[in-house]
Amino acid sequence: MLRRIAHWLKRLALIAVALSALGAVGVFAVIRYHEADLPSVEQLRAGYAPPQVTRVLARDGSLLASLFTERRTVVPLAEVSDVAKLAFLAAEDASFYEHQGLDYFGMLRALVANLRAGRTVQGGSTITQQVVKNLLLDSERTYRRKIRETILARRLEQHLTKDEIFALYLNHIYLGHGRYGIEEAARFYFGKKAKELTLPEAALLAGLVASPERYSPRKNPAGAAERRRYVLGQMSQKGFVTPELHQEASEAPLRLAPASEGESELAPEVVAHVSKLLESLAGERARRGGFTVTTTIDPAVQAAARGAVRKNLLRYAERQKLEPPHTATKRRLFGAPFEGAPRPHHAVAGKVVRVDDKAGTIDVLLGSVIGRVQLSHEERFNPKHVPPSEFTKEGALLRASVPALPEGDEPVAARLELGPESALVAIEPRSRHVLALVGSYEGVAGGLDRATRARRQPGSAFKPFVYGYALHGKRFTAATLLDLPASRDGKLEARKISVRTALARSDNAAAERLLTEVGAEGVVSWSRAAGIESKLEPTPSLALGAYEITPLEAANAYATFASGGEFAAPVLVTKIVGPDGKALSLPAPPPSRRVMGEDEAYLITHLLTSVVKEGTATRALALGRPLAGKTGTTNEAKDAWFVGYSTDLVCAVWVGFDDALPLGWGESGATTALPGFIELMKAAHDKKPATDFPRPAGIVAVRIDPASGLLARADQDDAREELFLEGTAPTEVADAGVDAPAEVDAGTPVDPEAMQAGPPPTESDAGVSPEAGPSPELPPF
Repeated sequence: MLRRIAHWLKRLALIAVALSALGAVGVFAVIRYHEADLPSVEQLRAGYAPPQVTRVLARDGSLLASLFTERRTVVPLAEVSDVAKLAFLAAEDASFYEHQGLDYFGMLRALVANLRAGRTVQGGSTITQQVVKNLLLDSERTYRRKIRETILARRLEQHLTKDEIFALYLNHIYLGHGRYGIEEAARFYFGKKAKELTLPEAALLAGLVASPERYSPRKNPAGAAERRRYVLGQMSQKGFVTPELHQEASEAPLRLAPASEGESELAPEVVAHVSKLLESLAGERARRGGFTVTTTIDPAVQAAARGAVRKNLLRYAERQKLEPPHTATKRRLFGAPFEGAPRPHHAVAGKVVRVDDKAGTIDVLLGSVIGRVQLSHEERFNPKHVPPSEFTKEGALLRASVPALPEGDEPVAARLELGPESALVAIEPRSRHVLALVGSYEGVAGGLDRATRARRQPGSAFKPFVYGYALHGKRFTAATLLDLPASRDGKLEARKISVRTALARSDNAAAERLLTEVGAEGVVSWSRAAGIESKLEPTPSLALGAYEITPLEAANAYATFASGGEFAAPVLVTKIVGPDGKALSLPAPPPSRRVMGEDEAYLITHLLTSVVKEGTATRALALGRPLAGKTGTTNEAKDAWFVGYSTDLVCAVWVGFDDALPLGWGESGATTALPGFIELMKAAHDKKPATDFPRPAGIVAVRIDPASGLLARADQDDAREELFLEGTAPTEVADAGVDAPAEVDAGTPVDPEAMQAGPPPTESDAGVSPEAGPSPELPPF
């Protein structure tokens, strides 16, 4: 009997060995089969480079924008708080630092649950397995994927340390609301970095892993709190926290950061510039993100600039009666209804053919196309949110554009184009840092940046370069009297006018005379040296600003005057740090250069202060501080400019229609652009003391006779002080009995930019604009 039992035991042992061998061969075969096309774990060891967030910062470090395909910021494990590490271990894999990548009891438990359910319902994965699944495999829930995951988990443990694996996990997991990784989640939910997380906060984040949207504290506070209690309980059971800390954290209220993206929409124009610069410097790496870009933008000045542009354009709409209801069937400002097929993104006038309050739409016949305006999208032109029937009526004339032509007869989406656009640039003159950049009213990503990309005629805002070159040559001084003929239209008689007064009053004939005297070629070279990069030609129309420039060029060229005669390129980006923490080399700017002496720069600045004190920009006196600047208005008021500066800030403002429509009756640089400058400068200089422009050596103050520009007599009552470059002051004393020129003594200046006639506009005739002074026709756009 014993022998028979021993015999069967021997047979069973042989069978067991055979089965074990067969099992081992089977396991080996399965492993060999599934590892044939497995990805290599070496890629994780060589470098973890997932898509990350690129942050665009203002000069004070505040966030302007985030650029990303996946919203993730990779941080080293040392930059995660200890309580956060323990919370995620307790919630997901408490024995992570003890096993070799696989939790066999957990896998067995999951297998039993899946067999009972007849499908895959439980994972039982370790943190190592989750890293493998998220970074090396797809997310299919099959036994094949589980086998591959198991093989790779063992390999990963052999190639990476536990801390390296844990860091990969914490940086890659999805934690809801589009946030990947613990750093972005900490910023979004609590407004802090991962290294600053407290125990209650860390437990809440760890609880999100199971179901980020279901347990989101923003969507389901009660569910999030319950999940937090579970994680804290796990931490207490594992001995990760003391009972006292567990109780304190369990009772802590749920406190979240304000529900915002953590960034502003102040400067989409700057973000577009940064994106283009990054792509040129980093190529494909730029798309994967992880960069930190520091700009020169001052958030307070930028916000004030955007507000100034919008407020200024709203004032324009009031003056030109462009507020609803729009019922007029004719508007000279808009012209006749368009005929034919409109060009995409080009505004045309058309008749309203349908108004639908229920749908909130207005259909406008734009030539051969029906454009459908969704009125709820037109915040600028419908700030009071009136329904379509109160906004306009059938037959009324509106102006709109379409993004593309329709393929059939169906209406195509359209947007209203009732008013002009504007741009504003503010530059710190010494550093040339761009503190504010506004390229449109809307301020939306992808919009046209008119501050840097739109070239427009500056009109009289170009005259300081003509006058500056004349003073530089020392043939002319601020007191030089110019003999001017009568204007061709007979509005101005033959007259004498000083250089200072001519610039203050924006006398076109005086600028033309100076250009003829000093030579257009020299003015072109002088302007380019000061910072005008756009095309300039040495023609007579140069004197009146006929050649197009950008607002950024205008501001930076004026900054050459404001900085004491030194040119430097404008600066928008000061630093770019890559995902590896290393700074990128920025493109080398053109070298700074001295364009004029400090005395010359001061003298042209002093002449430009007369524009504010007694010329076309007297409205700016309301700011109560020394200012210099120049208005500019082109023919038919198609463009309105003001470019000016204090000792601390240069600001250029442009207003105009993209398709160069006349701005309308009464519009000019002083009326249309200057108020935006005043609004910005008021905010930018708030609570700052007024400082005068420092007078350098080489400037001489002399009492002169306004009638002749010569030295005043000792007993002369109407003498006035004038400034001269050293060596250019008059030496001859004026004769007695000579009357001052009429133009000098006039109480109210004759401003060729702002000469207007006729009644103010009504809705039907807004847009009537008389000729703006004796200027010749300028080249068309």
